[in-house]
Amino acid sequence: MENEGIGWIAAIIIGGIAGWLAEMFMKSNMGMLMNILLGIVGAIVANFILSLFGVALGGWLGYLIAGFIGACILIAIARMIRRPA
Repeated sequence: MENEGIGWIAAIIIGGIAGWLAEMFMKSNMGMLMNILLGIVGAIVANFILSLFGVALGGWLGYLIAGFIGACILIAIARMIRRPA
């Protein structure tokens, strides 16, 4: 996170916004803490996946986009796991 110019407080704020946007987009019902976690972990997941394709997102906007994409992926995975087969 520090390499991208995003501090921890900014990561929490941007992660919360990204998680909230993903929550609205995926029509999920999570709390504020889960939104922050989804946004931060989602950004890490999305940056890893995007780096496999040679795409690098940096800065505030890049972190927000990556957090949103990653949070949507994590919500979709959680839904697949929770659903009975």
